[in-house]
Amino acid sequence: AVVSTQSGHYGRGIQILFETMASPSAANAFSSNGTDNHECLKRKHNDHRLLWKQDSVQDGTIIGNPKPMSHEERLAKLENAFTTILECIGEDPTRHGLLDTPTRAAKAMMFLTKGYEENIGMVVKQALFPENYSEIVLVKDIEFYSLCEHHLIPFYGKIHIGYIPSNHVLGLSKLARIAEMFTRRLQVQERLTQQIADAMVNAVKPTGVGVIIEAVHMCMCMRGVQKQGAKTITSKMLGVFLDDPRTRDEFLKMCHNEK
Repeated sequence: AVVSTQSGHYGRGIQILFETMASPSAANAFSSNGTDNHECLKRKHNDHRLLWKQDSVQDGTIIGNPKPMSHEERLAKLENAFTTILECIGEDPTRHGLLDTPTRAAKAMMFLTKGYEENIGMVVKQALFPENYSEIVLVKDIEFYSLCEHHLIPFYGKIHIGYIPSNHVLGLSKLARIAEMFTRRLQVQERLTQQIADAMVNAVKPTGVGVIIEAVHMCMCMRGVQKQGAKTITSKMLGVFLDDPRTRDEFLKMCHNEK
């Protein structure tokens, strides 16, 4: 079940960001064993590590015709873009308080979207362990911060991830890391919920997965309709969580501390 969230549209700004941050050869950039180098993107040659893969965009495709760029090239283009933004809102980028703002903002944007530099193999690595356990495993109240892809304004909240293992369990921290990978991309909450659930299926091959996200969207609070008390809740149930009402009910009660 998916509960409502705000709507929007892709603009030229989103396309520019895609062109800045994407790589057309990323589909083969990493193997699934998680052994690839994961240090910061600071090399000067063309960057093929941005993972525009099936887990990066809902349907496995991207908009436009992006080209690979080095970390330095991406950072420079973002700095120029933020300088232009300052000029367009009527500010003076050369005044003392704003001299380093484009650089700081560019680095912040790189951090806030660092999920594009990761894939599920890099996150899970070797943290899959044989275990004869067939009840619900729940990691709840995972704090997250993400950017709405419609306005580039934050939304934030908590994620609850549950699954029932089938011969293997996943290291508990990896559930939070999977959530972090997808939240550090431009998102809508509905797709984020789906992506986390699908990633859990790919990583663990469980008998069932449940994901619930509770979030506050600043694009509803600080602009637009300006409803500060509104919260958006989305859920995705797969496998036995979808097919068995008793299992689903147990998961929901665990998420909300009900007996």
